[in-house]
Amino acid sequence: MQTPEELAPLGRRQYGRFDRRPIFVNPLEPYLGGTRRARRLRLKEWIGWTLMHPELSCSMILQDAHYLASSELYVRDAASGRLTQHARNLRGGSLHLPERLYPSQPSVDAKGYAIGYDFGPEGGRHTIEVDIAGTATELPVSVRLTLDGAHAGAPLSVSQPLGRKAAMYTHKAVFPAAGSVTVGDHTYTFDPARDLAILDEHKTFLPYRTRWLWGTFATVDADGIVGANFCRRPAVAGTPGESCLWLPAPYRCEGLDDVELAPESEDSLAPWRVRSADGRLDVVFTPDGRKDVKHQLVLFAIDYWQLYGTYAGIVGDRRVEGVRGVLESMKARL
Repeated sequence: MQTPEELAPLGRRQYGRFDRRPIFVNPLEPYLGGTRRARRLRLKEWIGWTLMHPELSCSMILQDAHYLASSELYVRDAASGRLTQHARNLRGGSLHLPERLYPSQPSVDAKGYAIGYDFGPEGGRHTIEVDIAGTATELPVSVRLTLDGAHAGAPLSVSQPLGRKAAMYTHKAVFPAAGSVTVGDHTYTFDPARDLAILDEHKTFLPYRTRWLWGTFATVDADGIVGANFCRRPAVAGTPGESCLWLPAPYRCEGLDDVELAPESEDSLAPWRVRSADGRLDVVFTPDGRKDVKHQLVLFAIDYWQLYGTYAGIVGDRRVEGVRGVLESMKARL
C-alpha cells in the first residue's frame, strides 16, 4: 500500500505492508499521559545488521526495552569456527533510537565499546563504524563499512497487529557493502559487488509471552540482490507479516504468507527446512554454529538462540547455493 508520512498520523495507527519506510515511526503517538508512559515500557526498539560475506558470520544490534537497553556484536570466522562476542548493558531509554531513520546517527559509546550507524538520506550513502577493545577472553573488533543506498534492494516495511494491544513495525533493507571488518589482526575485505548488509529495524509492542522463529539471507547473482526474510509468530489472522522475497530485475520486495520452518531432527545443529505455501521459497538452512542466551528472572525470562550457516534452494525463480545467513528462535516473558 502507499506509505503514509507517519506511522500514526493524527494518532491513528496505520497497518499494512508499505512500499517504503514512513518518514516518522513513533508507535507511542496515539497515546497520552499515563497511558503513554505505560505503553513505553512495553515498546521494544532495535536497529541491527546482519553481514553477508563468505568468510564470516556477523551480526550487531542496538536495542532498547526502555527499562533496559543493550548492545551486542559477534563475528564468527567460517574457516576456523572462532567466535568473538562483545556486549554491553545500558540504562533503559538511553539509546534514543530515532523516529526518523533517514537521516539519523544512532550509536552507543561505553568504555571501550563503540558502535555507530550514520544513515544518510533515503537512497543515499550510509556507514557502520565499530571500535571495540579486546578483553582477557575476546579479540578487539573494528568495522568500517560504507553502504550503497542507491543500489539497495527494495525495502520491506510492515505494520502488523499482533493481538491484545500488541503490534509490530519493522523496516528491513539489503545494501551492497564496501570496507572491512577486522578481528584481532585479521581483516575481512568487503566487495560491494559480492557482499551485503541486511538492516533490521523494529519498533514493536511485544506481548508479555513472546515467541517467534525468524531468519534472513541474501546474495548477489548476475541480475542483482536475491534473498529472503521470514518469520513465524502469533499475529492477527489475515494481516500481512514480515516474510518476503527480495528479487532483482527490477528490484522488488514480494510478500510471503504461510511460511513453515521445521528442523530435520532435535539435534541443536540440525538443518532446517523453510518453505512457503506457494512454493516461491523452499530452502534448507545448514547451521555451522549456534549462539544461546538464557535468563530466568522470576517474572522475566528469555530462551533465545541464533544459528548461523548457509542456505540453499529456491528463492522465487532463482536457485541459490551456499548463501550465508541466520535463523533464530525467541521464547520470552518480557
